[in-house]
Amino acid sequence: MARRASVGERISSGNDHDRSLVRDLVKGDLEALGELYDRHSPVMLGVAARVLGSAGDAEDLVHDVFIEAWQRVSDYDPRRGSVRAWLLVRVRSRAIDRLRSLRVAREAGRARSAATGPTLAPSPDPALLQEWRHAQAALEGLSALQRQTLEMAYFQGLSARDIARHCGIPEGTAKSRLAGALRAVRRALVPPRPGGDS
Repeated sequence: MARRASVGERISSGNDHDRSLVRDLVKGDLEALGELYDRHSPVMLGVAARVLGSAGDAEDLVHDVFIEAWQRVSDYDPRRGSVRAWLLVRVRSRAIDRLRSLRVAREAGRARSAATGPTLAPSPDPALLQEWRHAQAALEGLSALQRQTLEMAYFQGLSARDIARHCGIPEGTAKSRLAGALRAVRRALVPPRPGGDS
């Protein structure tokens, strides 16, 4: 009967496999990135969701961290810890940064509202009041990260590059998040055509 591997041996074997995947990733093997994602994203999602308080925001963040890990894979130093620890430190650090940045954006929005009044003031015209309610509901339906990106673009006038720099994310992620927010708002505000695509 074969001896069963101890927990320590299984961990060591997992670390060796992760390091092998990182070496493959350095060579440009994207399948290695996919395997790292499959192996470590569940625990990373748990960490990010605990910090951010939102499963949707956690998914966005973990996606960003894996893109960053792919772009900066040469930063990994096996002498400083396991690949899993490297990824978890990154996701926790980025989640805390994101939470701070969301708080700053929220406080700036409150200060702006206090100084200028509500941005979407209700009108006595019942038709416009209904549109205002739809717009408010559409904005409230966005994830916190989408809402933050939209506010930075439209209320602070920041470009996708500025948003990326401010949030510490790739510019492509800022652009796709902004496009996703706009699509979600459009879907909420524009009824689908009968018999056509939305």
